[in-house]
Parts: sequence; C-alpha cells; structure tokens
Amino acid sequence: MTDKEPTPAEEAATRAKEQAEQDALPYKWTQTIGDLDLTFSVPGNLKGRDLNIDIKKQKLVAGIKGQEPIISGDLAHSIRIDESTWTLTAAPDGTKTVEIHLDKMNKMEWWPHVVVGAPKIDVTKIVPENSKLSELDGETRGMVEKMMYDQRQKEMGLPSSDDQKKEDMLKRFQEQHPEMDFSNAKFS
Repeated sequence: MTDKEPTPAEEAATRAKEQAEQDALPYKWTQTIGDLDLTFSVPGNLKGRDLNIDIKKQKLVAGIKGQEPIISGDLAHSIRIDESTWTLTAAPDGTKTVEIHLDKMNKMEWWPHVVVGAPKIDVTKIVPENSKLSELDGETRGMVEKMMYDQRQKEMGLPSSDDQKKEDMLKRFQEQHPEMDFSNAKFS
C-alpha cells in the first residue's frame, strides 16, 4: 500500500485546521528538541499563591485556585521535575502571564501536544532551527542530524542510514564469501 502525498491545497488545509485547534487552546506552547514552554494569561491582581501549579514527572495541572484548571492532564512524555519551573510576570496590558518551562526527559523527541487528549500537531513538519542544533551536545546533535537525514531520505524514497549500513555490511560479507550463492536470498 502506498501513501498518497497530499496536494499543496490539502496540506494547507491540514495546517490551517491544526493552527485553528492550537489557537483555540487556553494556553500557548512552543518547544525545542530539549524543552517545552507554555504560557497563559491571568488577571493582573493575582499573586503566585492564588495559582495552582503542580508539575509532576508525567502530569501537569495549572490554573487559578478554586477554578477549573487551564491545563490538566497526563503529559505527552516524561519531564525532569528538578529542571522544570514556572514564573508569574506582569504583562504590558495589565494582566499577568504564567510561564511554565518543562525540561524534557528524552531530548530526542518532539511532542505532538502538551497533555494527552489535547489537539495534536504534526511533528514530522517541525524544522529545528540550525542555530539551536549547534547548541546541542555532540551525541544529541549527531542523533538529531541522523534523524533529519533519515527523514529527508525517506521523503525522497531513498534508504535510511541504517538501511545503507545493512546494505554495506551485506556487500562486504558477499565479497568476503564469494563461494556462497546469494541469488535466491530474500532480504527485508
């Protein structure tokens, strides 16, 4: 079964629907490969003690005490609690902004949504900023570059780096064992 590539119009419609779903959320969020930031506005007269912010390894609850939480649910993936924080800052319009910073446990994973059940984004369309890529440590950067290379190869219908490695190993094995007949061999 072959996947039919969406037309530019279908792609644009999908993006527009995704953007509308994200815009309808009571919070805004952005992410890098290593962390996720979430913000929402509250009345300007509120203090930190008026808020209910509970950050757990795999769960987040955030909102105003005594009201329905603005966000509540199981996180898409685990976070490092010790490296995750929240702040309350005054905004120019007289409101205040709650900023929640979540440090991802797995630094190799894009999140489709903050909490399970929220509208998802298409993580395959995320293009990491090159400037951010250079800030990653060597091992992480290598993994991200490999993932990006494999994604481009897949989009062009070409073998991934792992597939190429297997082919190279097979060729070397065949060269080292010319006495073996591989004509009827099936490889998957």
